[in-house]
Amino acid sequence: MALVDVVREYPRGASRVVALAGISLEIQAGEKLAIMGPSGSGKTTLLSILGCLDRPSAGEHLFEGQSVKSLGDDELSRLRNRSVGFVFQAFHLIPQLSVAENVETPLLYEGAALSEWRPRALRALERVGLAHRADHRPSELSGGEAQRAAIARALVTTPRLLLADEPTGNLDTATGEEIAKLLDELNAQGATVVLVTHNEALGRRARRVVRLRDGRVVSEERQ
Repeated sequence: MALVDVVREYPRGASRVVALAGISLEIQAGEKLAIMGPSGSGKTTLLSILGCLDRPSAGEHLFEGQSVKSLGDDELSRLRNRSVGFVFQAFHLIPQLSVAENVETPLLYEGAALSEWRPRALRALERVGLAHRADHRPSELSGGEAQRAAIARALVTTPRLLLADEPTGNLDTATGEEIAKLLDELNAQGATVVLVTHNEALGRRARRVVRLRDGRVVSEERQ
């Protein structure tokens, strides 16, 4: 995956706000990358573009060798559903559904056969050590378990890219360490992991740290 001179602007009244001001970045398959920087530096905007939730205003986004610019909305949606898993600071679990049913939800958009849903959800839950909670509701989970369920949901489509936005932000130190170790394990198993974090300790676990300020890359550090 590569970004070449990516700019993202948003209208604000009669003016425009520049969230990204010419980002060039290449991400290798199997890499673990941390994106860091102060609030308002463009981290979440960058993650949204990497995950095909948003498009650049200018520049080039190449995903799996294909220019995102050339894709229609339906094609982009299929690419995102097939190839990208998202993990957020807020777990976004649906309270009325069981843990397994929450994990199954991306399979609806993927178009998977209904008979595949539960076996795939259970395999994803097994990967994060949560298969024993499959029939529980989100309200019955601890914070760490809820984040594990959210990660299982991200993994159920077997994405090539896992994007995590402040994945330990709502967790205590010990639980955050558990989630950090899980992301390490998933990366060791071959997943490409890109995470946004303010947590320096979590960032140092990545092989590369890209720091942003005012929508620009100001440094890259390899661990």
